[in-house]
Amino acid sequence: MKAQARKPKLSPETISLIKEMAAHNRLWGAERIRGELLKLAIRVSKRTIQKYMRPIRRTRPSGQTWKTFLRNHAAEVWACDFLQVTDLFFRPLFAFFIIELKSRKVIHVNVTRSPTDRWVAQQLREATPYRQTPKYLIRDNDKKFGPNFARVATTSGIKVLRTPYRTPQANAVCERFLGSVRRECLDHCFIFQEKQLYRLLKAYVRYFNQARPHQGLQQRLPDPPELSAPPPGQSGHVLSVPMLGGLHHDYQRAA
Repeated sequence: MKAQARKPKLSPETISLIKEMAAHNRLWGAERIRGELLKLAIRVSKRTIQKYMRPIRRTRPSGQTWKTFLRNHAAEVWACDFLQVTDLFFRPLFAFFIIELKSRKVIHVNVTRSPTDRWVAQQLREATPYRQTPKYLIRDNDKKFGPNFARVATTSGIKVLRTPYRTPQANAVCERFLGSVRRECLDHCFIFQEKQLYRLLKAYVRYFNQARPHQGLQQRLPDPPELSAPPPGQSGHVLSVPMLGGLHHDYQRAA
């Protein structure tokens, strides 16, 4: 039997050239590099090129990532989203929130049974009085955001950023907040009607903004009350203030 012919080994110069092409041309794939090698009369299989490309860390095209964009523009970015709630009689209710990314402060909250485009547009108007508008507003691809909402955003000078489909992490601040609302509030309450849910969420937003420390803010408050806390190390009686009917408490030093 004839021995199978072995494939010729690549020279160190060819291996070095493949690695150099991969390192200097981050957008090139193995097939693109194979074409360049053929121009130089060097025949190498695509699989072999891929083997030597693996150690090379591939980077994305030039331009900032979504995470970098949010970090650089957090002070100018708001995010909005809906939270569907089912009442005690299995009827749907919809809560709408707008949050400022940098401070994690909840700017606006409202509740409705019929979240039409006109209703959502009105919420944006109420959240931006006296031209107090962000530069960017993140939203998902929900059909509740219609032409009226887009018109209000445009006339207010707000650029709407739509998240990609099935990527809740693109609106992570809102998604985490909605999870907190459920775990810390709604999972412990019976909802009977729209007005009750609105009052409950307004109370939770007040607690969230002015009494609940946030890990993402190094345990600071999004919207601390005007009365500042005593200097560190100051002694005094600690008061426990019930919030949300005693579901949570806010601890303060007595004046």
